[in-house]
Amino acid sequence: MKLSQGVEWAVHCCVLLTHADEREAVPRTTLAGYYGLPVAYLAKHLKSLVRAGVLTATSGPRGGFRLARPADRITVLDVVEAVEGTAPSFACAEIRQRGACAVPAERCTGPCDVAQVMYDADRAWRDSLRAVTVADLSGRLAADLRERARAWLRDPSSPLPAFR
Repeated sequence: MKLSQGVEWAVHCCVLLTHADEREAVPRTTLAGYYGLPVAYLAKHLKSLVRAGVLTATSGPRGGFRLARPADRITVLDVVEAVEGTAPSFACAEIRQRGACAVPAERCTGPCDVAQVMYDADRAWRDSLRAVTVADLSGRLAADLRERARAWLRDPSSPLPAFR
């Protein structure tokens, strides 16, 4: 399975937003600047996160984005599905019922072993992403990275604290 780079961008931006002042919306230019991302392309993913209820958006001169709910209630799966959609990663085409050695439909009462393995893998992958929250990822960041994130979000034009 291959995910778009938008998933990486979206997860990182959600983690970054955990360090923002809850009363302040963070402009998309600030989010894009932190990672050196193209603003217009990031905006598309931010809109997807808003539509999915992961972020809220405020318009106007003091507008921007905030987490829509506490970070410990936003899973990585929420973010992935906001960007990529909720469709399963595997779609069975029932090829066992085609071709010279086709199995009759009445013998195909459930998924074949190939499909079942794929469905199980998709479920395990989703369960794994559902078990990790944005707060969990934020908590894994080193203290100096959290400090740099907070400094950038307060004022992107100010010098950042040095790495320790």
